[in-house]
Amino acid sequence: MIAPDWIKEAIPRRKYAKVLRQRFNLRKLHTVCEEAKCPNIGECFQQGTATFLIMGNICTRNCGFCAVKSGKPDPLDPDEPIRVAEEVKNLKLKHTVITSPSRDDLPHGGASFFAEVVKEIKERNPHTTVEVLIPDFKGDLDALKEVVDSGIDVLNHNVETVPRLYPVVRPEANYELSLNVLKEASLYAPSLALKSGLIVGLGEKKGEVLSVMIDLLKVNCNILTIGQYLCPSRKHLPVKRYVHPEEFREYKALGEGMGFDCIVSAPLVRSSYHAEEALRAYKEKS
Repeated sequence: MIAPDWIKEAIPRRKYAKVLRQRFNLRKLHTVCEEAKCPNIGECFQQGTATFLIMGNICTRNCGFCAVKSGKPDPLDPDEPIRVAEEVKNLKLKHTVITSPSRDDLPHGGASFFAEVVKEIKERNPHTTVEVLIPDFKGDLDALKEVVDSGIDVLNHNVETVPRLYPVVRPEANYELSLNVLKEASLYAPSLALKSGLIVGLGEKKGEVLSVMIDLLKVNCNILTIGQYLCPSRKHLPVKRYVHPEEFREYKALGEGMGFDCIVSAPLVRSSYHAEEALRAYKEKS
């Protein structure tokens, strides 16, 4: 399926990412911007922002939409938390997003490593807000609590798609479990900002998207991102439909009417896109 003009014209030139990419490679740091082939990498890297991918760049799961490599991950690098924290300081980030591949091979899914990274960032950058985009930890509540207790400002866990498409899009995940991650985080830390994300264009219907939005509000998730799925390779799921920008605007309007504090909805939106602005909008309404 040929991408429409609103996709082709909106993707920034990736050449702007070259300098920051070389810098991260030199420091042995991974970003989800590179590993997941984010279409916004040129824009974000040009602005000096990035989403750090900790615990390596190999995932123990194999989702049909994701470009992150799947396989047997390397052992954890004990120095990585300090390197990430130092780079946050070097880049003078006011807000940073930390994520990881799913690490089902590790105790509690690597939750303690998330906590260590947050601790190091906060020690060196006390005025920087930290957002973590976490896997489901297989529903391990102790793992979830350890991450929440680390001092984060935003907990993000993406539901990614509608329940009907989970067997194809996220065969090793579970929609209800993902909702429960957000629900339990809300119960444990009621004042914590909760965020989730959806990708559309995989065959979902508009009514299904709206139903997911309602489900998210029920578990007190008040920040939502919605973006177009873009097939990263021939090995991944094909795009079933390019959603028109007007439909994204409709989702935003409907979401705001439902009660979301912040909803960012546009073709190239990803879960960490303009994350600092999303947190600011959330705080203004909270």
